[in-house]
Amino acid sequence: MIEFNKNEFAPYYANYVEKGNTNLSIIDGLLQQYQVVTEFFKLIPSDKLNYRYSEGKWTVKDIILHLIDAERIFSYRALRIARNDKTELPGFEENDYVIEANASERSLSSLLEEYKMVRNSTVCLFKSFTIDQLGRLGVASGSSVSVRAIGVIIQGHEKHHLEIIKERYL
Repeated sequence: MIEFNKNEFAPYYANYVEKGNTNLSIIDGLLQQYQVVTEFFKLIPSDKLNYRYSEGKWTVKDIILHLIDAERIFSYRALRIARNDKTELPGFEENDYVIEANASERSLSSLLEEYKMVRNSTVCLFKSFTIDQLGRLGVASGSSVSVRAIGVIIQGHEKHHLEIIKERYL
């Protein structure tokens, strides 16, 4: 079981850490969640993929691409921190990314293929980290975060969005 110290993530990420699978290793949690996420999205009816439950809200396709973009950014942060880069890492404006991503122009299969590639890359990256590197702390979005917390945040962030889809889209 993964247990964290208070300084390993900002309070903002507590919900994601709570939703992440801390009963498994980071690698096993990422691999298990890959299966859950891909099966979940494959079961969504095609007429719901571009559905918005309210004006200005994201579509399911937007959410899939948001998960891909966020995982890339989280993995980049993990890489920089694990390599002992002391540079403070900036946040990102997720809504701007969604506007520019053109997810509605993509097929579900292309989005899931990209998700698969990004997840495989994330798993390879986390497999390369030593115990010491996983415990390293850096600053991202103005707050302290550990490499290992990032691995769990990725999982919890996905679970958070799957719950929103179940509640508001289906």
